[in-house]
Amino acid sequence: MARSLPASPPSRLRAWRRNKALGRFLANKLAVFGALILLTFAALALLAPVISPYDPAQASFTDLRSAPSPEHAFGTDELGRDNLTRVLYGARVSLSAGLVSVTLAMLSGTFFGLIAGYFRGWLDELIMRVVDAMLALPFLVLAITLAAILGPSLQNTMLAIAIVTAPAFARVARGEVLAQREREYVQAAQALGASSGRTLWRHLLPNISGPLIVQTSLAIANAVLAESSLSFLGLGVQPPTPSWGSMLNTARGYLADAPWLAIFPGLAIFLTVLAFNLVGDGLREALDPRGRTS
Repeated sequence: MARSLPASPPSRLRAWRRNKALGRFLANKLAVFGALILLTFAALALLAPVISPYDPAQASFTDLRSAPSPEHAFGTDELGRDNLTRVLYGARVSLSAGLVSVTLAMLSGTFFGLIAGYFRGWLDELIMRVVDAMLALPFLVLAITLAAILGPSLQNTMLAIAIVTAPAFARVARGEVLAQREREYVQAAQALGASSGRTLWRHLLPNISGPLIVQTSLAIANAVLAESSLSFLGLGVQPPTPSWGSMLNTARGYLADAPWLAIFPGLAIFLTVLAFNLVGDGLREALDPRGRTS
């Protein structure tokens, strides 16, 4: 009996590739710096009740718009609430909104991209025309429209961001499937009688995961910005729940006499988005070293 051909790279080869990619990522100082920033924000968000002794919603009318001090490192807001505490709890909202919405977008967009690129035909045409129509609209405008229709809340904000982010994953997944579907390992799997589902899940998906991982890290940065923008416009998280975007909206009226109200949440948004982009660039170089300049 003839020996069956392996349908995908051996596990040892895949492990070696993962180790090489990790080494390239760790050699990228900017990417590691971005990862450290993200880990710091994640730790601060998780430990917010331990780090800060204040309640993020508790007002103190004796400390209205107090400047940064040893008691209130980031000052207080227009209701006397500790600004550092609200920035820490706002990290929970922004990071969770980015992670949850992009996870939903990745799962749905990758699914449709896989079946569009693998089966082609009328199904591919239908899916990609819908994707093209959604991508033709500005990202933030579409997110604002959906959030306004769904209503202001964190759950609806995450759903709106997921819907407008999914087409990018569908396009990336479809393009990678088209590039891989004629490769020898896919043809070998089909020749050995593998079903379409097994071919997609077991063989194609692991080999297109690199670009999807890069897209995920970059999409989370956009999702954090989108959540902050929607909260700034009053379409996201509602008071008194702290959110970086809503904190910036409140700070507009106090820029002259209390600039710290805008500086700290704005700096948190800037560092988070910068960190995700640095990590995304590092992952792109680590997973696809051909794209690097020598």
